[in-house]
Amino acid sequence: MLIRQALPADIPVLLNLIRALAEYEKLAQVCVATEAELERHLFGPDRAAEAIIAEVDGTAVGFALWFRNFSTFLAKPGLYLEDLFVLPEYRGAGVGKALLLYLVNLATERGYGRVEWSVLDWNAPAIGFYKKLGAVPMDDWTQFRLILSERAE
Repeated sequence: MLIRQALPADIPVLLNLIRALAEYEKLAQVCVATEAELERHLFGPDRAAEAIIAEVDGTAVGFALWFRNFSTFLAKPGLYLEDLFVLPEYRGAGVGKALLLYLVNLATERGYGRVEWSVLDWNAPAIGFYKKLGAVPMDDWTQFRLILSERAE
């Protein structure tokens, strides 16, 4: 297994993995990502996020995508994991753990204060996986979202 930084040439692979994630999360209808948008935001001059790819025998089997956030209480940046996905046939083989540990090490190297992410309430396998690794759910917080194209005036 190899965990590596995504490259511009990986955009079609990333998009396929993103679409597979959307299918798994029952959100395919809202997945409108394109290769052009991924290239712009992952590799353009005003990069908004980063990605890594997990390969087994040269085949991409998973990915993680994240961006930097900031903790006012720690006065340090943090890493917000937007998505971590492993193809179903490769789950249980340590791929997800390797992706997450890569990010924890990266955040540590960069001097970040924490790594955070959200999990769908119904995704018991993912919740169990994260708890097994020592992650703590933040049940006292409610996540909110404004979708800018639908924002009320």
